[in-house]
Amino acid sequence: MSQAIVDARLDDLAVNTIKFLAVDGIEKAKSGHPGLPMGAADYAYVLWAKYLRYNPKDPKWPNRDRFVLSGGHGSMLLYSLLHLAGFDMPYEELQKFRQWGSLTPGHPEHEIERGIETTTGPLGQGIANAVGMGMAAHRLSAIFNRPGYDIINHWIYVILGDGDMMEGISHEACSLAGHLGLGNIVAIYDDNCICIEGDTCLTYSDDIKMRFESYGWHVQMIDGHDRAAASEALAKAKAETGKPSLIVARTIIAHGAPNKCGTASAHGEPLGPDETKAAKECANWPVDKPFYIPDEVKQFFSSHAGDLRKEYDAWQAMFAKYKEEFPELAKLWTKMMDKEVPADLDDQLLAKLDCVKPTATRASSGSAIQEIAKSVPAFWGGSADLCPSNKTDVKGGGDFSHAYPLGRNIHFGVREHAMGSAMNGMAVYGGVIPYGGTFLVFCDYMRPTIRLAALMKQQVVYVFTHDSIFVGEDGPTHEPIEQIASMRMIPNVTVIRPADTAETAVAWAWALDHKDGPTVLALTRQNLSPVNDDPAKAKQLRKGAYIVRDAGKIDVVLIATGSEVGISLGAADILAAKGINARVVSMPSREIFEAQDKAYQDSVIPPSVKKRVVVEAGIPFGWEKYSGDEGLIIGMDRFGASAPYQVLAEKFGFTAQSVAEHTEAYLK
Repeated sequence: MSQAIVDARLDDLAVNTIKFLAVDGIEKAKSGHPGLPMGAADYAYVLWAKYLRYNPKDPKWPNRDRFVLSGGHGSMLLYSLLHLAGFDMPYEELQKFRQWGSLTPGHPEHEIERGIETTTGPLGQGIANAVGMGMAAHRLSAIFNRPGYDIINHWIYVILGDGDMMEGISHEACSLAGHLGLGNIVAIYDDNCICIEGDTCLTYSDDIKMRFESYGWHVQMIDGHDRAAASEALAKAKAETGKPSLIVARTIIAHGAPNKCGTASAHGEPLGPDETKAAKECANWPVDKPFYIPDEVKQFFSSHAGDLRKEYDAWQAMFAKYKEEFPELAKLWTKMMDKEVPADLDDQLLAKLDCVKPTATRASSGSAIQEIAKSVPAFWGGSADLCPSNKTDVKGGGDFSHAYPLGRNIHFGVREHAMGSAMNGMAVYGGVIPYGGTFLVFCDYMRPTIRLAALMKQQVVYVFTHDSIFVGEDGPTHEPIEQIASMRMIPNVTVIRPADTAETAVAWAWALDHKDGPTVLALTRQNLSPVNDDPAKAKQLRKGAYIVRDAGKIDVVLIATGSEVGISLGAADILAAKGINARVVSMPSREIFEAQDKAYQDSVIPPSVKKRVVVEAGIPFGWEKYSGDEGLIIGMDRFGASAPYQVLAEKFGFTAQSVAEHTEAYLK
């Protein structure tokens, strides 16, 4: 007989409540995934009833345990638990599952106020987010904990499934977690051997125990329906602080459904009225009371929340004393939690950086990073094994590791998938403004994570260097053509492609001020000369586009980004010698420009001037809005080539002379 968690009868009532709240929500919606909630209910109950520390009245409590449901399709499990635990997840919302305007969408969406730590759904993202959370917690505990004051000592708990294990991102993220020795992560693998197409043996025969042990994880194997075994495994996992822990819980999908348990149909289809009735009868559960919650279960979770409140109150009292004893650390805590940025960061960076010398914007960014690290304590990041190329390191900042969690530089390794998702985990964790670098062409590896950062409105900064065909000799595999356009297509992503050092400085300041979404910085490999006579003019980047050279009577407006602004200025000189007056507009960010009022937009690109030329070394897609029906777009309609960048500029028509010739021909 399995040892009781509370008492045998209450345990059964609680587990069945969790199961059938999920089943009833899915049945009412006629849509959803009952298999995972039913199969995971036993160990999920143990976790929430005995181990997870939370305060539903203060869901943002910094030292709360984090719970991540990586298999987001099982969202009714999370919603049921949140309601029972007393979070702001009203009973009525369980009955509105997957409906317009409800708080219970098909997959969990980040809303800490209701206890939902991150957005999950695309498989593998949740476990990778948890790795970022574990990294952030490890760093913050090293910064703030002092003897007798464990300000950060919580755990990150994750439930993941077969799909998470199959997705490549889980390999990258879990390898990184093992390497870093993130002992604050406890993952429970719901090993039910079922995927949508059938038994996982169709596609999947990994030895998970060996795989994770090779990563450096602590691994245990249990019967996922044995609550005592789950409790013992969780206790052992918490005792292992030098390694992340994986509990492989063998379960039966849709456990308790007499005819559909263990079947693929139970994964993604409602049980149906007959099977729901049969399952409830097998459990001696009221058939005619959908969304039934026994009073004893309500009372238990209410009482449990009261017990947890004592831990919360004790932490608050400790933190109050901590602030008195360590006032400077307390100030630093506030700065980091608020993600504080100096109000004059633009001016600081413009004063410290050499805005006159021709410099690659990746190098300008590297110089900016050195200064930012001095004044923005929440600023933290690294690169996917490309630091020497991305210029993302903080010099003298040390390397983040298990042994040295104070390190300012994260070495993500060649793991763009994991880097992007871990940064999302850091961002939702709090106290961190994460940044990560790779080549722009490899943003394709990160697109799902960038999309989720945008969906969650998280402040994440991507340092994407080698931003065009001017990568040169590396050739078309490393020369981004469509990537800038693809980033601009994602709602709530701000793309900034600065034209020189001064614009790069202001771009960084803007990104650090922007709290409601991710920012892409697209930076050059090749040196760029300044486009303004006064670096302070670059502060107009904060409006997305501005005039870098004007003309009296405007014959044509040249609109360019990044390295093509300097080219367009050269073209304007050539055109001026021929009596053609060109206004040159630097448009580092279409998204920022589109947020300005129409009066400003019209002052930069006058509607009366129909002759417009857009110059960008990428695909023309999206520029039609600015060129207009009568405009010309000078871009790339093919992949690049391997050659010195000066040769590519000549061959592909991105020289001042070529742009001037195309413009002159267009105006005739």
